[in-house]
Amino acid sequence: MTDTRTRLAKHVSATPGVHFNRLVEQSGLAPGQVQYHLRRLRADKKVRQERLYGKTHYYPPEYDDRERRTLALLRRETAREILCYLLEHETARPMAIADHLDIARSTLEWQLDRLVEQGLVEKRYDERNRVRLSLADSREIARLLRDVAPSLADRMADRFVRLTDRLLETIADTDRRTNS
Repeated sequence: MTDTRTRLAKHVSATPGVHFNRLVEQSGLAPGQVQYHLRRLRADKKVRQERLYGKTHYYPPEYDDRERRTLALLRRETAREILCYLLEHETARPMAIADHLDIARSTLEWQLDRLVEQGLVEKRYDERNRVRLSLADSREIARLLRDVAPSLADRMADRFVRLTDRLLETIADTDRRTNS
């Protein structure tokens, strides 16, 4: 295996679930070079690939399908913070999470749809027919959280999305008040 391939394989092992753009950025290689070497690593079964919600993620081969999908979502700051909140509180109403994380309800719902779809979060109704959220498997989430150390660039991108959501929500509120 070439030095470049060895370096990429080590990086994937150290950051399971890293997405392609981040791998290009952190490797200092051109996207075409990274694609070529990842293709070879996949052919040699040294790296696995999973595409989830518009991003291609890479993993060492020891992770199963569910772990790969979970890690991909844990690489996203907002999804990770929702899961951490639920780890700490066990169960919560959606508005409590949105308020605590200071995110728009629409952002929370977008993230929750994916977390529920992947079987990480369960939505249930309480005795007053209100939605309650809880983790499907808190031990698995806690274990996989240890494998995720988000980069500064990941955190900044997620925070930019949050800021944009808040600005759009403010504009929409202003428009509603103006047109009322």
